[in-house]
Amino acid sequence: MSPKETSRASGGGGSRLTEALTPGRIAMLALAVMTLVFIFQNTGQVRIRLLVPVVTMPLYLALLATTLIGVACGFSFAARRRA
Repeated sequence: MSPKETSRASGGGGSRLTEALTPGRIAMLALAVMTLVFIFQNTGQVRIRLLVPVVTMPLYLALLATTLIGVACGFSFAARRRA
């Protein structure tokens, strides 16, 4: 038997799902879910000053926009570091 056939027969390969769900990824997924719950629980109106104009909007939209900007910055820095 070849080494590949031996590992398949013993079941040592592992599935794609268990390889994809590392503890770090599970923690990041849990953090993302908690962030979304926090954002959508805060639905009150707030006044935000954007340099000169004052904007009134639901707090969840301001939090969501800030989160998306942070995610975009994180992806940008990660892509720059990998290159």
